[in-house]
Amino acid sequence: MGAHLGGDVTAFPRLIERYRNDLLYFLIRFMGGRAAAEDVFQEAFLQVHLSAESFDRTRRFKPWLFTIAANKGRDWHRKHSKRAAVSLSAEVGTRGEGARFVDLLEGDANVPDASLLDDEQASRVRAAVDGLPLHLREILLLSYFQRMSYQQTADSLGIPLGTVKSRLHAAVAAFACAWEEATEEEAA
Repeated sequence: MGAHLGGDVTAFPRLIERYRNDLLYFLIRFMGGRAAAEDVFQEAFLQVHLSAESFDRTRRFKPWLFTIAANKGRDWHRKHSKRAAVSLSAEVGTRGEGARFVDLLEGDANVPDASLLDDEQASRVRAAVDGLPLHLREILLLSYFQRMSYQQTADSLGIPLGTVKSRLHAAVAAFACAWEEATEEEAA
């Protein structure tokens, strides 16, 4: 970011490329769809460019970027709240390839002969995460999927550290309840 502020015209594209995958993975999960995630991704980096002068160079860039992206994502959700959310397990494309949004997010490719049980469990996990309220899903995604520390999550969301801890606790509890319900329904 310092190089960009110093006038290096190659620095900003390098920033975009460096954080592209992590931010897109977060946004696809947070937004519930790739198209919305890509829109918010572009808006976030536009805002980074426009607000570059306000960046505190003594702090880390990634939490600042994720703060901007999360805010843009919340704005998008408010603006499009009347539209139905797309599940992470929804199929992508119209050609019947069978790919799902969540398949695009996974860092490690599935082994072709993975057991059906693992697929069912992964589907239940996705459904439980999809079913969480937005503020709990956001905390869970940043803390577990992006592996941000409590402090980084607090900085990204602009909330106190104690709020991160309590929301994360609530998110894990809500996930556990959803998981238990799904397990009980399966057993019935």
